[in-house]
Amino acid sequence: MSTRTPSQRLAAAACIGCLVAGCATAPTSQERPAQPAAPAAQATQPAPKPGPAETKPGLDRSGSKQVGKASFYADKFSGRKMADGSRMDPHDDNAASKTLPLGTTARVTNLETGRSAVITIQDRGPYVKGRIVDLSPATAREIGISRENGVAQVEVTPLSIPQPDGKKPASDAGR
Repeated sequence: MSTRTPSQRLAAAACIGCLVAGCATAPTSQERPAQPAAPAAQATQPAPKPGPAETKPGLDRSGSKQVGKASFYADKFSGRKMADGSRMDPHDDNAASKTLPLGTTARVTNLETGRSAVITIQDRGPYVKGRIVDLSPATAREIGISRENGVAQVEVTPLSIPQPDGKKPASDAGR
Protein backbone atom coordinates (compact mmCIF):
# COMPACT_ATOMS: atom_id res chain seq x y z
CA MET A 1 0.00 0.00 0.00
CA SER A 2 1.28 3.41 -0.96
CA THR A 3 1.77 6.07 1.68
CA ARG A 4 1.81 9.00 -0.74
CA THR A 5 -0.45 11.94 -0.12
CA PRO A 6 -2.87 13.20 -2.76
CA SER A 7 -0.60 16.18 -3.48
CA GLN A 8 2.39 13.84 -4.02
CA ARG A 9 0.33 11.74 -6.44
CA LEU A 10 -0.69 14.86 -8.35
CA ALA A 11 2.94 16.02 -8.56
CA ALA A 12 4.01 12.58 -9.83
CA ALA A 13 1.27 12.61 -12.49
CA ALA A 14 2.35 16.11 -13.60
CA CYS A 15 5.97 14.95 -13.93
CA ILE A 16 4.95 11.95 -16.03
CA GLY A 17 2.80 14.23 -18.22
CA CYS A 18 5.76 16.57 -18.78
CA LEU A 19 8.00 13.64 -19.73
CA VAL A 20 5.46 12.34 -22.25
CA ALA A 21 4.93 15.81 -23.72
CA GLY A 22 8.70 16.28 -24.00
CA CYS A 23 8.89 13.22 -26.26
CA ALA A 24 6.51 14.81 -28.77
CA THR A 25 8.35 18.04 -29.51
CA ALA A 26 8.08 19.88 -32.81
CA PRO A 27 10.97 19.53 -35.26
CA THR A 28 13.65 22.18 -35.05
CA SER A 29 14.06 24.77 -37.77
CA GLN A 30 16.84 22.63 -39.27
CA GLU A 31 14.45 19.66 -39.64
CA ARG A 32 11.54 21.64 -41.12
CA PRO A 33 11.39 22.08 -44.91
CA ALA A 34 11.68 25.67 -46.07
CA GLN A 35 8.36 27.20 -47.08
CA PRO A 36 8.31 30.07 -49.55
CA ALA A 37 6.87 33.31 -48.28
CA ALA A 38 3.69 34.47 -50.01
CA PRO A 39 4.19 37.71 -51.93
CA ALA A 40 2.39 40.55 -50.21
CA ALA A 41 1.16 42.10 -53.47
CA GLN A 42 -0.41 38.89 -54.77
CA ALA A 43 -4.11 38.47 -53.94
CA THR A 44 -5.01 35.04 -52.58
CA GLN A 45 -8.52 34.48 -53.94
CA PRO A 46 -9.87 30.96 -54.32
CA ALA A 47 -10.42 29.69 -57.83
CA PRO A 48 -14.04 29.82 -58.98
CA LYS A 49 -15.93 26.61 -58.40
CA PRO A 50 -16.97 24.76 -61.54
CA GLY A 51 -20.67 24.15 -62.02
CA PRO A 52 -22.31 20.80 -61.23
CA ALA A 53 -22.31 19.75 -64.88
CA GLU A 54 -18.51 20.14 -64.96
CA THR A 55 -17.67 18.26 -61.78
CA LYS A 56 -20.13 15.37 -61.83
CA PRO A 57 -18.23 12.26 -62.93
CA GLY A 58 -19.92 9.84 -65.29
CA LEU A 59 -22.27 12.29 -66.99
CA ASP A 60 -23.47 11.03 -70.35
CA ARG A 61 -23.13 13.70 -73.04
CA SER A 62 -23.16 11.17 -75.90
CA GLY A 63 -26.80 11.72 -76.82
CA SER A 64 -27.39 7.96 -76.73
CA LYS A 65 -30.82 6.59 -75.95
CA GLN A 66 -31.30 4.95 -72.56
CA VAL A 67 -33.79 2.19 -71.84
CA GLY A 68 -34.85 1.32 -68.30
CA LYS A 69 -37.47 1.84 -65.63
CA ALA A 70 -39.07 5.21 -64.90
CA SER A 71 -40.87 6.16 -61.72
CA PHE A 72 -42.33 9.42 -60.50
CA TYR A 73 -41.64 11.82 -57.68
CA ALA A 74 -43.48 11.12 -54.44
CA ASP A 75 -45.81 13.84 -53.15
CA LYS A 76 -43.40 14.66 -50.32
CA PHE A 77 -40.94 16.17 -52.86
CA SER A 78 -43.38 18.82 -54.05
CA GLY A 79 -41.89 22.27 -53.42
CA ARG A 80 -38.47 20.96 -52.37
CA LYS A 81 -35.31 22.30 -53.97
CA MET A 82 -33.94 20.29 -56.86
CA ALA A 83 -30.27 19.99 -57.87
CA ASP A 84 -30.51 22.99 -60.22
CA GLY A 85 -31.86 25.18 -57.39
CA SER A 86 -35.46 25.43 -58.58
CA ARG A 87 -38.44 24.07 -56.66
CA MET A 88 -40.06 20.78 -57.67
CA ASP A 89 -43.40 21.48 -59.32
CA PRO A 90 -45.53 18.34 -59.68
CA HIS A 91 -47.37 19.96 -62.63
CA ASP A 92 -44.19 20.78 -64.62
CA ASP A 93 -42.05 18.71 -67.01
CA ASN A 94 -39.15 18.33 -64.55
CA ALA A 95 -37.31 15.06 -64.13
CA ALA A 96 -34.31 13.52 -62.37
CA SER A 97 -31.45 11.54 -63.88
CA LYS A 98 -28.19 10.25 -62.43
CA THR A 99 -26.36 10.35 -65.77
CA LEU A 100 -27.81 13.14 -67.94
CA PRO A 101 -26.46 16.66 -67.30
CA LEU A 102 -28.74 19.18 -65.60
CA GLY A 103 -30.58 21.23 -68.21
CA THR A 104 -30.85 18.37 -70.72
CA THR A 105 -34.14 18.19 -72.57
CA ALA A 106 -35.19 14.70 -73.59
CA ARG A 107 -38.13 12.75 -74.94
CA VAL A 108 -39.31 9.99 -72.60
CA THR A 109 -41.42 7.26 -74.19
CA ASN A 110 -43.39 4.66 -72.26
CA LEU A 111 -42.59 1.43 -74.12
CA GLU A 112 -45.80 -0.21 -72.84
CA THR A 113 -48.20 2.50 -74.05
CA GLY A 114 -46.18 4.23 -76.80
CA ARG A 115 -47.00 7.63 -75.27
CA SER A 116 -44.23 10.19 -74.88
CA ALA A 117 -43.45 13.61 -73.41
CA VAL A 118 -40.58 16.07 -73.41
CA ILE A 119 -38.84 16.53 -70.05
CA THR A 120 -36.11 18.74 -68.61
CA ILE A 121 -33.51 17.20 -66.29
CA GLN A 122 -33.44 19.45 -63.22
CA ASP A 123 -32.58 17.00 -60.43
CA ARG A 124 -30.45 13.98 -59.52
CA GLY A 125 -31.86 10.52 -58.96
CA PRO A 126 -33.64 8.15 -58.89
CA TYR A 127 -31.88 6.36 -56.08
CA VAL A 128 -33.58 3.00 -56.59
CA LYS A 129 -31.60 0.30 -58.36
CA GLY A 130 -32.69 -0.34 -61.94
CA ARG A 131 -34.42 3.01 -62.48
CA ILE A 132 -33.04 5.56 -64.94
CA VAL A 133 -35.40 8.52 -64.54
CA ASP A 134 -37.85 10.04 -62.03
CA LEU A 135 -40.68 12.02 -63.61
CA SER A 136 -42.98 14.69 -62.26
CA PRO A 137 -46.43 13.26 -61.47
CA ALA A 138 -47.98 15.23 -64.38
CA THR A 139 -45.47 13.83 -66.89
CA ALA A 140 -45.84 10.31 -65.50
CA ARG A 141 -49.63 10.51 -65.99
CA GLU A 142 -49.15 11.97 -69.48
CA ILE A 143 -47.21 8.91 -70.64
CA GLY A 144 -49.41 6.42 -68.82
CA ILE A 145 -47.67 5.69 -65.51
CA SER A 146 -50.26 5.53 -62.74
CA ARG A 147 -49.81 5.45 -58.99
CA GLU A 148 -51.09 1.87 -59.02
CA ASN A 149 -48.34 0.50 -61.28
CA GLY A 150 -45.75 3.08 -60.15
CA VAL A 151 -43.05 2.26 -62.70
CA ALA A 152 -42.84 1.56 -66.43
CA GLN A 153 -40.24 0.56 -69.00
CA VAL A 154 -39.23 3.70 -70.91
CA GLU A 155 -36.82 4.98 -73.52
CA VAL A 156 -35.12 8.33 -72.83
CA THR A 157 -33.84 10.12 -75.95
CA PRO A 158 -31.79 13.30 -75.31
CA LEU A 159 -32.84 16.19 -77.55
CA SER A 160 -30.56 18.96 -76.26
CA ILE A 161 -27.55 18.49 -73.94
CA PRO A 162 -25.83 21.51 -72.32
CA GLN A 163 -22.05 21.57 -72.67
CA PRO A 164 -19.75 22.12 -69.66
CA ASP A 165 -17.84 24.97 -71.33
CA GLY A 166 -20.99 27.07 -71.68
CA LYS A 167 -21.13 26.68 -75.47
CA LYS A 168 -24.40 26.26 -77.30
CA PRO A 169 -26.17 23.02 -76.28
CA ALA A 170 -25.76 20.07 -78.58
CA SER A 171 -29.07 19.85 -80.42
CA ASP A 172 -30.61 16.95 -82.26
CA ALA A 173 -28.49 14.57 -80.17
CA GLY A 174 -29.42 10.93 -80.52
CA ARG A 175 -31.74 11.39 -83.51
